Amino acid sequence: MPPPLNVLLVDDEVVRAAMVEEALVADGHRVVCRLTSPASLNEMVARHQPDVVIIDMESPDRDTLDSMALLNRENPRPVVFFADQHDPDILQAALKVGVSAYVVDGLIPGRVKAIIEVAIARFDAFQSMRRELEKTRNQLTERKRIERAKGLLMKHQDCDEEQAYRMLRKLAMDRSQRIAEVADSVIDILERLNARSSD
Repeated sequence: MPPPLNVLLVDDEVVRAAMVEEALVADGHRVVCRLTSPASLNEMVARHQPDVVIIDMESPDRDTLDSMALLNRENPRPVVFFADQHDPDILQAALKVGVSAYVVDGLIPGRVKAIIEVAIARFDAFQSMRRELEKTRNQLTERKRIERAKGLLMKHQDCDEEQAYRMLRKLAMDRSQRIAEVADSVIDILERLNARSSD
């Protein structure tokens, strides 16, 4: 059985929010915070650290989309949005700002559990992809810096590429640093030397 979730609920209708909370509690979850507007969403997520955010509104307006974009940047969480109206443009905008599941026709308590599970799975897959992309970007940046450092060493030491790489590797081992970190130092030093010599 999946563990109970801490839920932050945003609903501008008090009666509906109470019914949703009742359905969530019946499924074994806890509503750790209930808001009537998403204005303080990011701040409340940072404070209460929910596992999932459920927003139940007629349709997300510009302010709601901005609040969700801020949340996605600073405190990413699976977000389930239950809307009363279908609007393809708003749906696209909501997905763009990090909504994991966008459900039209409002919130039906019996469907909440399955929808939350799908939203969390989508969110986890997206975060994993994001981390992988970030890692690849960093590796590419590091590779470019190592190539730059090698180029400067080849010019400065009048050596070939292999010798330049060996120098970098030896420096990294001597300093107990990664080659990319050593490459940064080499670039910094040699570019300053070059600037001085060209003055």
